[in-house]
Order: sequence, then structure tokens, then C-alpha cells
Amino acid sequence: MASPSTVAATLSCSSSSWLHGFAGRTNEISKFPDKRIPMLVLAQKKAKKTRKIILKEDVIDLGKRGQLVDVKAGYYRNFLLPTGKAQIVTPGLFKEMQMEEERIEAEKKRVKEEAQQLALIFETVGAFKVKRKGGKGRQIFGTVTAQDLVDIIKAQIQRDVDKRIVSLPEIRETGEYIAELKLHPEVTAQLRLNVYAN
Repeated sequence: MASPSTVAATLSCSSSSWLHGFAGRTNEISKFPDKRIPMLVLAQKKAKKTRKIILKEDVIDLGKRGQLVDVKAGYYRNFLLPTGKAQIVTPGLFKEMQMEEERIEAEKKRVKEEAQQLALIFETVGAFKVKRKGGKGRQIFGTVTAQDLVDIIKAQIQRDVDKRIVSLPEIRETGEYIAELKLHPEVTAQLRLNVYAN
């Protein structure tokens, strides 16, 4: 049976001769000192393959239309591409998408500014007069509806307003009331209504 020191010497010789086979000429081997360097070999994981894509329509649990997302290559190749729900990002497409976003932002800003100007007009006009048939005391027959207010706005300041954006309190008596017009998600105009009986 071989002693542990002879086994270690045999291993070091065999490992150095193994290294000599890779090193090539013997004069190149003399440049390296005779040290035992352990070689560490790691198993490499399979690289994750993802694709950067733009969604052409809303996809549940992934994103909204026009959104830039990273997905696995197989998901894109087997589901998104055949159904036409996504497209791979190219530099030209990315630039086009940015220009479209800028155009949409400019349009949103323009619509908001128009809504603010319209709200200013409504608030400076003063009270809109609403005439109704009177009953006992301050009561009126019927009520003032959103459609009534839309007709009055059209007659007095020649502006078309959708009745769905009008929010009115319940009006069953004469007096002064405040109505709200939701012109934009961020802009609300308040109108004063003066209801009187004829």
C-alpha cells in the first residue's frame, strides 16, 4: 500500500505533466513557478433568453397597449407573435413609439388647456337664468334637468356641452344653485343657476 506522501507526489507529477501537455514547449513551462493551483470548474446555468417587445393590445397579467416589456423568447414566439399581440422592438419602431407618445401627450395637454379656458368662460358668465312654472310658495312644477341646462348654455353662450358631464343638485324650488361640469378629468367648472318662477 502506498503512503499518503507518495500518492500526493504522484498526483502532483501527473498534474504537472498534464499541464505540460497544454502548455506546449518546455521553455514556456519554466516561466510558471511550480505551485499547485487547484482548478475550479463551475457548471454554467442556461442563460435566460428574453425579448424586449412592444404590446400591440392589452394582455392580461403582462401590460397595456403600447407598453415596453421583457418576456421570455418562447412566450413571445409561441403566443404573442402568432396572435399578433406584440412586436419585437427595433430602433426605428422605438423611435416611432416615442414620437407617438409625445404626440399623445401634446394632444392631452391641448385638450386640458381648452377645458380650462371653457371653465373660465363658464365662471365669468355669471348666473344662468332658468324659468319654470311656479307652484305654491317657492316650489316649481317639475325639476331642472341636465338637458335643460345644456339647452340654456347653448342658447346663451353658443357652446355645445354633453349632458353626461353635467352634475346638478335636485332642484324643486326657486333660488340659486351651483351645477358642476366635468370638462376634463382634472378640470371641473362650476355654474351658478338662478331658478325663478314665471
